[in-house]
Amino acid sequence: MIHFHSTISVLATTFLMAQAATAEEVSLAVAANFTAPMQKIASEFEKDTGHKVTLAFGATGKFYAQITNGAPFEVFLSADDETPARLENEAQAVKGTRFTYAIGKLVLWSAAPGYVDNQGDVLAKGNFRHIALANPKTAPYGAAAMETLKAIGLADKVQARVVQGENITQTHQFVSTGNAELGFVALSQVFKDGTLTGGSAWIVPPRHYSPIRQDAVLLNKGRNNPGAVALIGYLKGEKARGIIRSFGYEL
Repeated sequence: MIHFHSTISVLATTFLMAQAATAEEVSLAVAANFTAPMQKIASEFEKDTGHKVTLAFGATGKFYAQITNGAPFEVFLSADDETPARLENEAQAVKGTRFTYAIGKLVLWSAAPGYVDNQGDVLAKGNFRHIALANPKTAPYGAAAMETLKAIGLADKVQARVVQGENITQTHQFVSTGNAELGFVALSQVFKDGTLTGGSAWIVPPRHYSPIRQDAVLLNKGRNNPGAVALIGYLKGEKARGIIRSFGYEL
């Protein structure tokens, strides 16, 4: 019996040592809208694989500039599909690794319950001083917000009241703190497990904006990192996909 337990102990120690020897650190650049789901996925990934993850969140356009200027990111989760494709074409990313990890949804949201109706009529009524949206030049959700305002014929009417966030996280902060009464944010920021987490919202019909296909890609700096390669695979697995769905994304 003693011999049996000591053998198990040796095997366990050997396994842990082997795992430690192969554990890698992975550096990710992640679109701001995907902050909450990626934090949860990263935690599960670390537990399941032993690899460690370093996360940076921000606007897709800014990450593109940083990556092309040599930033040490190994995996990129974009808020669009164009930027990863461009990085691939410019030989900054590994061909054949790009895939759509989520399809995002735009929502008009207010931190105040009952403020935003479920048809978005609050926009036409115009009883607000400020409306927040992300910079449409660097943030795909900001571009989708501008498309929506144009599609419903209100872009000119609300232009003077727009406050622009550097990314979707800052945009959400403007609304959650009341600096803007309402704003266009990612559904994932205000939605969890089928329920609005607070305030009031209008989920913008997809016909009003181009599909927000969010692609991930293995960057050149991660080509030889087993942890980075493993993470790309993990994002396609059922556990990660379940987390992604729980935040309101489509797949």
